[in-house]
Formats: sequence, structure tokens, C-alpha cells
Amino acid sequence: MKKPILYIVIPCYNEEEVLPITSRDFLAKIYELIEKDKIDGKSRVLFVNDGSKDKTWEIITKLAQEDEHFIGIAQSRNRGHQNAVLAGLMEAKDKADITISIDCDGQDDINAMNEMVDAYLDGCEVVYGVRSKRDTDTFFKRFTAETFYKLLYAMGAEVVFNHADYRLVSSRVLREFADFKEVNLFLRGMFPLVGFKSTSVYYERHERIAGESHYPLRKMLALAFDGITSLSIKPIRIITGLGTFISILSFLAIIWTFIMFYMKNSVVGWASTISIICFIGGVQLICLGVLGEYIGKIYMEVKHRPRYIISERTWDQKDTKQN
Repeated sequence: MKKPILYIVIPCYNEEEVLPITSRDFLAKIYELIEKDKIDGKSRVLFVNDGSKDKTWEIITKLAQEDEHFIGIAQSRNRGHQNAVLAGLMEAKDKADITISIDCDGQDDINAMNEMVDAYLDGCEVVYGVRSKRDTDTFFKRFTAETFYKLLYAMGAEVVFNHADYRLVSSRVLREFADFKEVNLFLRGMFPLVGFKSTSVYYERHERIAGESHYPLRKMLALAFDGITSLSIKPIRIITGLGTFISILSFLAIIWTFIMFYMKNSVVGWASTISIICFIGGVQLICLGVLGEYIGKIYMEVKHRPRYIISERTWDQKDTKQN
């Protein structure tokens, strides 16, 4: 079996503090795997600049000039983490036999790549990097993250528990994945839909090496809601069931009202009336909100707008200089 070409795909957004540190680790890992005869010398570290406002792109271009194993692409504007990962994967699918997507912050253990490559050589097309424990997380983050995965599973979404976007994917899988055209991306839930032989590699996650996290609670909640609505229609079924249940209760209440009226035992109650109206109104607004979210996603999908636009490539700059 020929040695596979590996592309390590790394999305970057305002990472000028951490990139000079972790880039050395990624390069060292490439050289280590080459020396162990597991990957081809044409393997690369592919940085994806997601519209950074700091010096991230300047650092990437400098790294590309210093070592041929560093390459980079820049998006025309910030389009979010999931789109940045997708851009890197689609850029690499025709150049590499396997890709490993990983964040730039140094939290994911890069030594797990050895096991990932070994699993690929053993015949696996997708290898998921899974956190073995969450000791470095706060109680709130650990509770919300685990609740999120359990909620996704309960909603019928096929996800790998405690897996984010650290994974190895073969070019064969990426070619099939390219047929998934949706704009609302939730990659950790989409790759299991492609199928093929897969396995998991477990590792411990570390603290961020430098800089600040780009995933505050607001973005985490938005990603969670995108994941649920992109992979499942169960929320619509839930509100349908809820509406049916409330309709039955309302029908029984109407019968009870008529019975009380004919028994001359009816009492005009302002508080009870207002409570029922507020309750029904609140439920209706929630249901409309869920339906609106799905309609909004349909609206975005039918436009067929590009999910990413590449404005620069480091190898284009090299070609320009040579000419």
C-alpha cells in the first residue's frame, strides 16, 4: 500500500497569538509521520484564514515561505468555523489521500494523529477524535456540552458523543461529501450520514495555549440550535404533539364550561381567563418561532449561495513571484 498524502486542515480566526506556537507542533508532527514512513513527503499543513482582522494571514504567508510543508488559503470574509473547515477540506480533497481537521488553539492532542493514521491504514475511512474526559471544563460548560450531545441524540441526530471537529477523513469520503450542498453546516453530524467504515480515537483535551476562545456561550447555543434543526425535524413533531395535547385540554375545558353553565355554577374568573390566554399565546409564539427557524433555513438553502469564497492562496503568491 502506497504511503498516503496527509493534509492537516486548520481553520484560523484571529490567531496571531497562538499560531506561531502551534504551527511548529503541526510541522513537527508532519515530519514525525514522514520519518515513521506512515505518510508521503508531499503531505502539508493547510491553514484556512477565516477573514481574520489581525496578522493571522501575514503569519501564514510567512510560514509558507519558510517551509514548503506549510500552505494556506484565505476566505474573502469571515464565514464561520464550519465553513472554514469545509473550505479546507474541499481544497484538499483532490490533493490529499487523507485529511485531518483540527483547531489551531492547541487544545486537541496532536499525538492522536498517529492513531488516526494507523486506523486509516487498517481500513477505516473516517476516524473521529473523541474526548475521553472533560476535567479541564467548568461545571457549566461540561453540563451544557453533555446535555447538548444527549439532546441531539434524543432528537434523532446521528452524532458521536464528545466529538467536535477533530477527525480524519479519506479523500473517498470527501468526494461523496461534496454532494452535500446544504448551506447550514453542522459537520460533526453530517459526516456520519456519509457512511463508510469508521472508528474513534480517544484523547485528553488541554487548556488553550494562548489567546481567547472564539466560541462564547452565544455561539455555542447558535451552533447547538443549527445542529438540531439541520439534522432533525423532531422539534416540529414535538410542537405538533404539544398542539394536539393542548387542543384536547381546551376541548375538555369547553365541555366543563358548558356543564358548569347548565348547572348554574359558573363563576366569572378574570385571573383564570388571563392565565389561559397567556399560556396559549406563549405556546403559539414558541411554535411559530420553531417553524420560523425551519422556514428561514429553507429560505437560505434555496438561494444556493456559495458557502465559502477563496480570495488568496499561498501557492498562487509563489507562482506570481517566480513569473
